[in-house]
Amino acid sequence: MAKPRIDPVRWQAPPVGALPAFPSADIALTAVPGGEPEDVVVDGAGRLWTGALDGSIVRFEADGTAPEVIANTGGRPLGLAFARDGRLLICDSPRGLLALDPDSGRIETLLDQVAGRPLQFCSNVTQTADGTIYFTESTTAFTVAHYLGAILEARGRGALHRLDPDGTVSTVADGLYFANGVTPTADGSALVVAETQGRRLSKYWLTGPHAGTLRPLAENLPGMPDNLSTGADGRIWCAMVTPANRLADRLAAGPPLLRTLIWRLPARLQPTPESVVWVVAFDPDDGSAVAGMRTTHPQLRMVTGMVESGGRLWLGSIGGPYLGSIALSATDL
Repeated sequence: MAKPRIDPVRWQAPPVGALPAFPSADIALTAVPGGEPEDVVVDGAGRLWTGALDGSIVRFEADGTAPEVIANTGGRPLGLAFARDGRLLICDSPRGLLALDPDSGRIETLLDQVAGRPLQFCSNVTQTADGTIYFTESTTAFTVAHYLGAILEARGRGALHRLDPDGTVSTVADGLYFANGVTPTADGSALVVAETQGRRLSKYWLTGPHAGTLRPLAENLPGMPDNLSTGADGRIWCAMVTPANRLADRLAAGPPLLRTLIWRLPARLQPTPESVVWVVAFDPDDGSAVAGMRTTHPQLRMVTGMVESGGRLWLGSIGGPYLGSIALSATDL
């Protein structure tokens, strides 16, 4: 399949800030049918759910045993979240926003368009207490198969959208640099949103004097944030998919033609992200890092999602067939 064209612009990447030195941890691996479990969530019974590269939605017992393929989206499932009615919300690229009945395995398409154009890179999703669904769109221009095109373009085509219970769809924030993870604060006052290329977390306020605005929480991160989840104590877990790359930052600030030429190269000759197993927990009020873990592992290339369950932190990943898990206590600073 031919690659879509890109239309890059000069872009000044944010400064590379600092985070604390995080401990390493012993990682247990759980094989996932279909491979590359990008996100991982937990249902009301404590069972683990993930979406695989081949489109499979896979359920595990709470300890990571007994994998069972419940359904197949026919696309690439990315961010997951359980709705208040028990259905599993699925961001799928290129299919859009889906909902899975866990009992029947039936999949319903909730949205496949936004503002009259295809929703081809739905990234992450959550639902608030009033039934409103919020979801991120990483870019309007590409599917996940061509995510690198969005990074090379550096055009900020990402957005945060809302789907009201009556079916109304609206965009609440746009111009985001590869919008990705989204998770509510424990008190429900705001959503935390990740911009992977923008290397920042922001709060979209739902209540209070700042309601309806997007304000920075943690900026100038030294890594690229991916999926988010909210811990039992209210901390905001963030998967750092790869460290900031100074060469890539210089390329973004340089002539757009050079990135167009890089895009035209065969995949084997294009730059690849540095492998690291890295998660950080942020304070939801001041954005400080309060816990985390950083290491490398020969069979777990990078972390793209995570969730607390049973005293462990379960890790979604791409580039391999495994979920990882570590003792939650191993992330203490």
